[in-house]
Amino acid sequence: MADDYAPFAESLRDCVLRLQSYRADSALMLGSGWGEIVSLFEIDHRICYADIPFLGAANVEGHQGELLLARYCEKRLLIFSGRRHLYEVDSLEPIKVPVYLTKMAGARHIILTNAAGSLHPENSPGSLFLIEDHINDTGTSILAGEHHSFWGARFPDMTCVYDLELRRTLERCARDLSIDIKAGVYAAVQGPCYETPAEVRKLQVMGADAVGMSTVHEATLAHAAGLRVCGLSCLSNLAAGLSGNTLSHEEVIAQGSQSGETMKALIGSFFRATSH
Repeated sequence: MADDYAPFAESLRDCVLRLQSYRADSALMLGSGWGEIVSLFEIDHRICYADIPFLGAANVEGHQGELLLARYCEKRLLIFSGRRHLYEVDSLEPIKVPVYLTKMAGARHIILTNAAGSLHPENSPGSLFLIEDHINDTGTSILAGEHHSFWGARFPDMTCVYDLELRRTLERCARDLSIDIKAGVYAAVQGPCYETPAEVRKLQVMGADAVGMSTVHEATLAHAAGLRVCGLSCLSNLAAGLSGNTLSHEEVIAQGSQSGETMKALIGSFFRATSH
């Protein structure tokens, strides 16, 4: 592929050649609580994150840290089972790698999943949430610094980061399955601590409907690089100050497990519905 991203080109060459020979149709990134849906797919090959230069092993519970070459309904997929987060890395390179590999593998779109806190009590834990837009409240941009043409224009338009056609497909699949899917604005914070009640109120005033610690950087980079992006959250809890519960990562994992069958049904229907 022309105009390769020079910082990655040589170190990731072997991995890229393997992925290009696989000819992926799409990529799927599994965030916190989403790991169980791997059972939906037929796995052809597994690559440990620790063996992928720049990426490195996942360090968060519930993130397996594997790149899976998988198949489903005659589609070939890259499944990133787990992600690296801004709060656990010293640079943004580990966050860039999955998007780089997706583009180099020839995939046309990437589906980004995560766990998120609901900023509205009516959007209860266990609901699935379709990201229509986002707010980057992390304090940094993945496109800051030296510009590389591989990632598209220096000043990318962000009017429609989350592809409208993919969103409509997911909504249609949810409707056909009688899944009550919510939709709105996702806000990303750096983490790893959960938000304070005051920060939750700030995000509500800003227009956010859900909050998490991931996704916006991958979505920004993928969109700038010309990939079609779709974002889907599992609302794992009500954000701080909206309930009397103490927030914990264990709650996130538990809610993902409880919603696992719904997640699998929706993702399976989505891939059956999308064309090559």
